[in-house]
Amino acid sequence: MTRDQLYANMLRKRSFLCVGLDPDPSKMPASLGGDLLSFNKAIIDATADYAIAFKPNLAFYEAQGPAGYEAFEQTVRYLRQHYPDQMIIADAMRGDLGNTSKAYARSFFETLDVDALTVAPYMGEDSVTPFLGYEGKWVIVLALTSNKGSMDFQMLRDSEGTPLYEHVLRKAAQWGTADNMMFVAGATRGQMLQDVRRIVPDHFLLVPGVGAQGGSLDEVAHYAMNAQCGIIVNSSRGIIHASSGDDFAQMARAKAAAMQAQMAQLLG
Repeated sequence: MTRDQLYANMLRKRSFLCVGLDPDPSKMPASLGGDLLSFNKAIIDATADYAIAFKPNLAFYEAQGPAGYEAFEQTVRYLRQHYPDQMIIADAMRGDLGNTSKAYARSFFETLDVDALTVAPYMGEDSVTPFLGYEGKWVIVLALTSNKGSMDFQMLRDSEGTPLYEHVLRKAAQWGTADNMMFVAGATRGQMLQDVRRIVPDHFLLVPGVGAQGGSLDEVAHYAMNAQCGIIVNSSRGIIHASSGDDFAQMARAKAAAMQAQMAQLLG
């Protein structure tokens, strides 16, 4: 999916919503018997009208063993077959030595054919660039997160007072372009998104943390939106686990519709 296609879809749907497909069997209705694929299909069908992307988090599938990974693969196929306009983001946080990264890139971009993959940049350029050689595919580089542990490394400052996450943004932006690289920046960081946008004014930002984690959609838009929207806001359990009963799909649709309505206003 190209940048132009992504932005056109945002304008058409008046939305920049990404629905995170992070199914937790303990929060799914008992009637599904832990069937991840059936759960995902129902969520996708219920929310696709309001979303421009879906983001399966690999951990929730790998935790279920081979059957879980098969559910992930089948979820990707279902999206490709029934909702080809949706961006598919594999939230896998890959990042390894160059040859291993090349294998990961083939796995996700060739075998699975997802549109984007989250990548951890800790090992530097040669661990990230193998993902950048695929036309129409995106690398989403981890930059600024909202968890407590982010203070351990991301906020460490050099002698001039510049935090490490800013160095990551500047350096990683040199490896790719605004047409094949995005950055993860947590919604609960609020005003810090303004600093992120100052460093990477044209790149798309994948923004988790709105909804169940307490991030403000209005605040995210105020600090991070650019001329082409520039933000993909993810909500996972706040949508997909809005209900643990048999009405889970209807409740998910209602939550997604409410977010899309707010996004339509923010897009102007």
